[in-house]
Amino acid sequence: MAEQSSSFSRNSTEFDDVEEFVWASEGETNMSWDRFGQVFDLMQKGNRAFREGRIEDAISYYYKAHNFKPGDPVILSNRSAAFSRMCELLKKRPASTSEYKPLNGLDPTTHAELALKDAEKVMSYRSNSPKTYFLKANALILLEQYEYARDTLLSGLQVDPLSNPLQACLRNLENMSAGLVSRKRNGKPQRTDDFDCTLCLKLLYEPITTPCGHSFCRSCLFQSMDHGNKCPMCRTVLFINPKTYSLSVTLNNIIQKNFAEEYAERKSEHENLTNLGVDLLPLFVMDVILPCQKLSLNIFEPRYRLMVRRIMEGNHRMGMAAIDSTTGAIADLACEVEITECEPLPDGRFYLEVEGRRRFHILRSWDQDGYRIAEVEWVQDISPQEGTRERGDLQEVASEAAEFARSWIRRAKEAARTGRRSRQIELLQAEAVPIPQDPERFSFWLVSLSSLRPSDKLELLRLRDTKERIQRGLIYLRAEEQGCRMQ
Repeated sequence: MAEQSSSFSRNSTEFDDVEEFVWASEGETNMSWDRFGQVFDLMQKGNRAFREGRIEDAISYYYKAHNFKPGDPVILSNRSAAFSRMCELLKKRPASTSEYKPLNGLDPTTHAELALKDAEKVMSYRSNSPKTYFLKANALILLEQYEYARDTLLSGLQVDPLSNPLQACLRNLENMSAGLVSRKRNGKPQRTDDFDCTLCLKLLYEPITTPCGHSFCRSCLFQSMDHGNKCPMCRTVLFINPKTYSLSVTLNNIIQKNFAEEYAERKSEHENLTNLGVDLLPLFVMDVILPCQKLSLNIFEPRYRLMVRRIMEGNHRMGMAAIDSTTGAIADLACEVEITECEPLPDGRFYLEVEGRRRFHILRSWDQDGYRIAEVEWVQDISPQEGTRERGDLQEVASEAAEFARSWIRRAKEAARTGRRSRQIELLQAEAVPIPQDPERFSFWLVSLSSLRPSDKLELLRLRDTKERIQRGLIYLRAEEQGCRMQ
């Protein structure tokens, strides 16, 4: 469709060229003679550049001429033609060229919109000129607004019924429209690679069309942008945000309607990546985190940026694991975390707030798109039965520890206010002490108040005795209050 639209004007050679800027006799212009000479020189240079195929230079010269003589119909007409030609060149530009010469300017659609704007201005001065209608129709065709283009051409033919360029353009437009109607009557469009993502080579799923006119799967495009913010096809710099950039609704509807079975397969494939299942977790390998502990993360590696996007489309949960210093491998015990806040940053990074939830044992893990996926077994403490003496003793220990924690937090706040101790200043914003009726959760909250080494945290994760963990938490707090650290 885009190739057809970009070739219409090339079939109409009479209007294919730019107009000459006529030299005025002295006294025929309201400009100074020197100023008019500058405009004339700029227009000569612009026309020469246009005919030599240096379209960017031509646009630059026309802009400068317009600054000297705003509203001149010849300048606007030539600039409109240059914008349209630039749009056509960009649409035809092969990806191989862009690999060595990336584009940083305006995209094809913007050039077509500027061409239309100039053509409409020319029409206010030259409503009786068939070329004016041709310029406007050509810009509309490049924008794929075919009905408006047809109306414009018919209006132009009322002005000049014998205009060959307008007649040729109208024939091309009607032939293309007839082809579209024929395909519609014959049923579904043929399944060609035009509907494939050029990154994954599969049917487009949740397609996004970039400002430079290329379509990709949403996930494929942003996975590519993790390595650089350029279009994978033409290398145009892209300033788009995965959180706010919208899908190509029309293209998405066409794919869903005409390739329903293949689309369903793609949807299932995507959901399997974002919703792994009850006992499968993506792993973020960095540090040991405990249940109830809160942490801020800055995600910048491309593999983890991909992982976070998939997690945010699913249940917002992942596993957080560390390397065991004794073995050099990923530790066998880790903790599930929930992403409570996710802020995409302009450079593609993510700022996350996470909170530890449940412990798990890693049964096996494997690589998927650069990050680890683990099959896990959930781990809980071995707790005494309700109503037993052991359960009563555990509740009593938890209640006494909760009272100690409250007084410890009050003292830590006071120390932070008076400047006697800078550590624990974040406790000024600490949340309320959890109710000790859930001793296991309380025990992890208690130990998270202290600054612990990764090895200490890993040992606490492996520990399945709630009472022992509470007692260790109290030891850590007393040691920290005395200004020393557990070794």
